[in-house]
Amino acid sequence: MEKKKLPPHKSFKKSWSTRLFTSTISSCSRPVHPSCHLSHNDLLFSSEEIIRNPYSVKCWMRYIEFKQSGQKSILNMIYERALKELPGSYKLWYNYLRERRKQVKGKGITEPGYEEVNNCHERALVFMHKMPRIWLDYCQFLVSQCKITRSRQTFDRALRALPVTQHPRVWPLYLRFVRNLPLPETAIRVYRRYLKLSPENAEEYIDYLRSVGRLDEAAVRLAAIVNDESFVSKEGKSNYQLWHELCDLISQNPDKVTSLNVGAIIRGGLTRFTDQLGKLWCSLADYYIRSGHFEKARDVYEEAILTVVTVRDFTQVFDSYAQFEESMIAAKMETTAEMGQDEDDDIDLELRLARFEQLIARRPLLLNSVLLRQNPHNVHEWHKRVKLYDGNPRQIINTYTEAVQTVDPMKATGKPHSLWVSFAKFYEENEQLDDARTIFEKATKVNYKQVDDLAAVWCEYGEMELRHENYEQALRILRKATAIPSKKAEYFDVSEPVQNRVYKSLKVWSMLADLEESLGTFQSTKAVYDRIIDLRIATPQIIINYAMFLEEHNYFEESFKAYERGIALFRWPNVYDIWNTYLTKFIDRYGGKKLERARDLFEQALDGCPAKFAKTIYLLYAKLEEGYGLARHAMAVYERATQAVESEERHHMFNIYIKRAAEIYGVTYTRAIYQKAIEVLPDEHSRDMCQRFADMESKLGEIDRARAIYSYCSQICDPRVTANFWQTWKEFEIRHGNEDTIREMLRIKRSVQATYNTQVNFMSSQMLKATTSSTGTGQMGIDDMKMLEQKAQQLAAEAEQDKPKLKEKILFVRYKRIPSHLGRQFFFFFLCVKIISHPMIELEMNKKSIALAEA
Repeated sequence: MEKKKLPPHKSFKKSWSTRLFTSTISSCSRPVHPSCHLSHNDLLFSSEEIIRNPYSVKCWMRYIEFKQSGQKSILNMIYERALKELPGSYKLWYNYLRERRKQVKGKGITEPGYEEVNNCHERALVFMHKMPRIWLDYCQFLVSQCKITRSRQTFDRALRALPVTQHPRVWPLYLRFVRNLPLPETAIRVYRRYLKLSPENAEEYIDYLRSVGRLDEAAVRLAAIVNDESFVSKEGKSNYQLWHELCDLISQNPDKVTSLNVGAIIRGGLTRFTDQLGKLWCSLADYYIRSGHFEKARDVYEEAILTVVTVRDFTQVFDSYAQFEESMIAAKMETTAEMGQDEDDDIDLELRLARFEQLIARRPLLLNSVLLRQNPHNVHEWHKRVKLYDGNPRQIINTYTEAVQTVDPMKATGKPHSLWVSFAKFYEENEQLDDARTIFEKATKVNYKQVDDLAAVWCEYGEMELRHENYEQALRILRKATAIPSKKAEYFDVSEPVQNRVYKSLKVWSMLADLEESLGTFQSTKAVYDRIIDLRIATPQIIINYAMFLEEHNYFEESFKAYERGIALFRWPNVYDIWNTYLTKFIDRYGGKKLERARDLFEQALDGCPAKFAKTIYLLYAKLEEGYGLARHAMAVYERATQAVESEERHHMFNIYIKRAAEIYGVTYTRAIYQKAIEVLPDEHSRDMCQRFADMESKLGEIDRARAIYSYCSQICDPRVTANFWQTWKEFEIRHGNEDTIREMLRIKRSVQATYNTQVNFMSSQMLKATTSSTGTGQMGIDDMKMLEQKAQQLAAEAEQDKPKLKEKILFVRYKRIPSHLGRQFFFFFLCVKIISHPMIELEMNKKSIALAEA
């Protein structure tokens, strides 16, 4: 496209503008390159906007943007002109420096252009020394030129020039620069200055120190932040994790960490972190091992094993200890194999092997010691410790002695009295009875938490004497145990010592009663039982034992008095065993001689008797009346029993009642019982009673009564559930009925089935109605209607299947339609045909029909 020529009147303006721009260029500090020529548009920018507004950054930026694609020298010249007019413009300096850095990008760092750009940055910092971006770009530019000293000095100048609030923008670049230098000392000095401003970044410094091998200073710094309670780790580490890192650092590098007292630091951690003792002890031992102090390491392991209180810490320490001993043995064997073997080496190796074997053998005992340190009142662990010393009597005695002195009965886990008993049995097994008696005497004076503990000690004391046939001594011991103390106390009064309450212990009294029965006299035994009852600590079994003891000595009335005393002590249901035994013994003893007294006893027993226990007593009562009393009294007892027993046992009770009534009065007497049972019992049992009742009536020839019973029972028999009942009724009608009765039965069956179907359909409709109302629709869905129709069809099909199906129609003969002279012959002919053609039909016919046919 051809350039348009300027009009003639513009020529003066062009020459004036050219002269003005030339003078401006000549006034610049930098000479203009000869190749720089000015275009018409340059003249327009220079003459109009820039000359008119030389202090407008916007005009200069527009001019620079216009010349962006031109020669770099002209662009630099324009920037210089603009900065001469506006030396305080951050925008101009930033874009100019970025443009100059872009111009030297990709060139070798030995090019002189780099130094020119550096000078530009220096000139910019004269005005922009408070601008962090300029400093950061300059520092990065110097780092890229590999000018280490100049870069470090520039970073320092930037930190001095910028305010403290801007330092966090400089330090990351500075630290990355010094970390990449192969000069650890420089980086360390820079980091020390940095931590004065930001001490929370000490972990970064520690990581750097560990990476360059300055472990001593790293340990010192790590110890400082561990002891600083206000320090918060930026990496999310807890104080214990930092402490663990410190322990690993100083224990694994004992030759490099010299500024810290390793033993004091780790032992301080033992008191500070009590839940991680195992790791800390292992770290301390590892420090001595790496330092070459093997005996000190062994002492540390031994101290740790004897002080840790958890199984986890013990396992860590013991495994580390065993591994240390194995490594020592392996190292000694390698050294001996390389340098030859002599007598001293053999002795040293055997000593190490013996030490290792002893350590392994001590493990169960050491573990038991840990558990006892964890809970010194654990009785079970003391017993296990005694078993570990099996075969070593002296250690067993020392262990028992320590156990009984250490275990506090009020805090004991387990049964503390078992330690005293086992201690005494140990002496007994070694035939030292006097020592065993001494132990028992001391055990009886211990203030146990429970009275049962002291009672068990007295009983074991007495059993020991019995085992050695010291019967009088055993009786004396138990009498002493049951003696009433000077200050009486209630059994459950915890404020009193157990020695004042043991006289009410049933365990001791029971053993004394057994011994008195075996070794004492009748009077002494009776006195013991009476004393037990007077103290009101007897149980039903004690009462029964007392009564049986009196019975064995033919004191029957005394035994009955004992039962009476027991009955006065207890209530239902605890008194049930006493009543059952008492009544049985009384009947066996007197039979019908004291019938009225027996009746009074039974009435007394049944007064307030729960339904759960009434059945046995009622049956025993009825048996008494049947054997020695009146039959009507027995029936009255059975009738009362059917009302007094539990509902689950009423059916069985009615069966017994019916059976006994039939045996005594005959089957006709049972009709009233059947009627009452049918009224009282639930439906499932009432059906059974109805069938039995109807069967009895049919056997008695009362067909109409039986049919009425079946008709009554049908109202509670759903044909879909109780098919057995309807089959029984159908068979009954076939045997005893006629066509009309069978039709009536089927009619009743359909009526009952319809009743149950109506109930089912009503319930279904209610459920569907609730479902539709919950969904918000007022009409029943089509699928629901189909479902109801299918259900109705299914029920109709089931009703049709339940109808009696005969191979042929049953024909009943009506005598009025048959001539009298042919009646008998026709009847017998019909009967023979039915017998031959229908063997499944019953042979019995209706008696009335046979009589009419014969007539």
